[in-house]
Order: sequence, then C-alpha cells, then structure tokens
Amino acid sequence: MNRASVPWWWLADWAYALRWQLRSLRRGSPPQDGPPAPGCRDVVLVPGVYESWRFLAPLTEALREEGHAVHAVEALGFQRASIPDGADLVRTFAAERGLRGAALVAHSKGGLVGKLLLVQDAESGALERPGAPFERLVAVNTPFAGSSLARWVPWLRSVRAFRPDDPLLARLAGAYGADDRITAVRSAVDPTTPRPRDLPGARNVRLDAVGHFRVLSDRRLHRAVLDALR
Repeated sequence: MNRASVPWWWLADWAYALRWQLRSLRRGSPPQDGPPAPGCRDVVLVPGVYESWRFLAPLTEALREEGHAVHAVEALGFQRASIPDGADLVRTFAAERGLRGAALVAHSKGGLVGKLLLVQDAESGALERPGAPFERLVAVNTPFAGSSLARWVPWLRSVRAFRPDDPLLARLAGAYGADDRITAVRSAVDPTTPRPRDLPGARNVRLDAVGHFRVLSDRRLHRAVLDALR
C-alpha cells in the first residue's frame, strides 16, 4: 500500500466507527437467538472498547445466515470495564443461559477478554472437560501484544490497558494453554494497532484489507470467521 494513502484510510476507518457508534445509541435490548442450526454453534459476541453489541451487526448478520445462534452480552455496555471484569460478565451471561461449547467472536479488546476466559478455563482444567462453556475464540484485530498508541492517552483507563507493558497483557502473552483454540484474524494494515504480531500457537489469518473497524463489514472477514467456526 502507498504510505501516502494511510492517513485517508485512517480517517475513513474512524468515520465508519463514528457512524456505528451513533447507531449504538439507539435503545433496545439485543435479540437472543434460539438453538443453532445443525452443524452450527452458539456464538457469544464480545465487542471492543467503547463498542456496544450493535457495533458487530454486519458480522452478526453473516453468522445468523449461516445458522449460528448469536448471543449479545448486554451487561458489557460499551466495554469500558476492565478486561477481568468484562470476562466475569461474559462468564455470568453464559452460566445464566446454560451455554456449553460456545464460541467467542470478538473484536479488538474483546479478543483479550476472550483469551482471558479460555486461559482461566485452561488453568482450572475446565477447558478439557465436557460441557465447558467456551470452546474456542475468533478474535478480529485484537492487540494481543498491545498498541504503542495507548501511551498517548494515559488518562483513559480503558485505553491504558493496551500499553505493551501492561501486566495483564504480559500474563496473557505468556499463557499458551489455550492458544490452539484461538483464530486471530487481522487486517494487513491496521492504523489503530501499528505493527501487530501473530499470536504464537494460534491460527493466524491475515486479510488483504485495511482498517481496524471497517473490516467488520468486509465479506472476506465474514468468510474467515465462518471458516474458523467450522
């Protein structure tokens, strides 16, 4: 890609995010699907920081068309809680609905919440037992190694958690027990997470796409997520 075009793509990416943020202000509870179609599974959405469940609407439509049962965790709100608190909310949601063997489909920060859940279950031995609530994670543009841009906004706690030297990120980076259950999908160019790294031990998928947010409406991403769920 021509480096001169990156600022334009960055603006287009954030314009897309702003448009979906405005749509997220609409009131209403998220719909909860019934049982998945044969060969499909329950999917729990975990949006990124400052994103509501509505932010993942384009991806949700693709999942439902395939026959997956999609569940949104309304208690996450706009994902401003800490990563451990977010993981607790998702775990409580899954327990209340009796979900077993569900997949976590996450964007950005949501992937860190998802990995923490799998790591906790791996460390407790629950991940290997029948009936575990979560079986796998598909993470889209998740900064598993943090983002250098987080240093520029130290006053925002929700963003400060993405600093590459954050203790929780270091813990997750050194926890490999669940990585073989993770598919990490990322854009070729992500202006919000410069110089992303592959996640060792996971299945890493690189899309020929640009943007941190706009990719959520990209059919190539939808195909990659559906392939991972199969």
